[in-house]
Amino acid sequence: MPRWGRRNYVEDEGVYTIPLPRADLKVSVKGEAVPTALGFGGWVSVKRTLNGRSAVLMSDTVLLEEEVNPLISAAHANGLEVSAIHNHFFYEQPRIFYMHVHGMGDAASLARRYAAAIQATKLFPANQPPAGPPPERTGKEIFDLPALDRIVGNTGKVNGPTYKYTIGRDDLTVQAMGAHITKSIGLNTWAAFAGEPDAAHIAGDFAMLEPEVNSVIQALRRNNLEVVAVHNHMIGEQPRMMFLHYYGRGSATTLAQGFRAALNELGSTKGMMRMG
Repeated sequence: MPRWGRRNYVEDEGVYTIPLPRADLKVSVKGEAVPTALGFGGWVSVKRTLNGRSAVLMSDTVLLEEEVNPLISAAHANGLEVSAIHNHFFYEQPRIFYMHVHGMGDAASLARRYAAAIQATKLFPANQPPAGPPPERTGKEIFDLPALDRIVGNTGKVNGPTYKYTIGRDDLTVQAMGAHITKSIGLNTWAAFAGEPDAAHIAGDFAMLEPEVNSVIQALRRNNLEVVAVHNHMIGEQPRMMFLHYYGRGSATTLAQGFRAALNELGSTKGMMRMG
């Protein structure tokens, strides 16, 4: 891939990822400013196919309304495909859309084609503003991380003023475009916390089999979390996966309990501890 700042290689999954945050956007939800890391950052990942002879590229892009169709045209002009366009939030200003792009071929060629597709956009890292000063407080100082970890039953990661859980579907074997689709290339359930302990935001995504969709919805609603979207992210994957985005406000521990309740509805977690 081009030399684009912070990168990540997950060795056990064979996935190479470059984050594409939209730090140029100042986003508010319900009138309150929220950090980019709450869910306004995209990514592009590359992984070899199972036969090792080619690679797949997957990307989730964060776009203003007027940016969607120019990127569609640029992706197609560079031999890439669009697999989904949708919202992830309600109440956000400015209005944000998310477009999933994929492709298959030689890894170096995929990287060049993707770079060409986004080069004239704000997604291209060189077109982003310089990094600002670090936040006065990070998620580690804001939230009681051990308490949240006990409720969720997982360990998250601090990203600036946010704290985020990313949980894979190790109970499933999902394939698309000849590759094994894993946590680091988009098959994951996540929850990000921002704000303050007693007035927190939670936003995230659930990766679900079709029979799990309404059980997850019911668990979220029982815990006063808002369902904001249910949709696909990929084309042609087996088994078919659905994705659900949600949002909530309240105390961080209460929000974590709601997330945990919905997480209990996913296949591999039904036997795990049910806290809260």
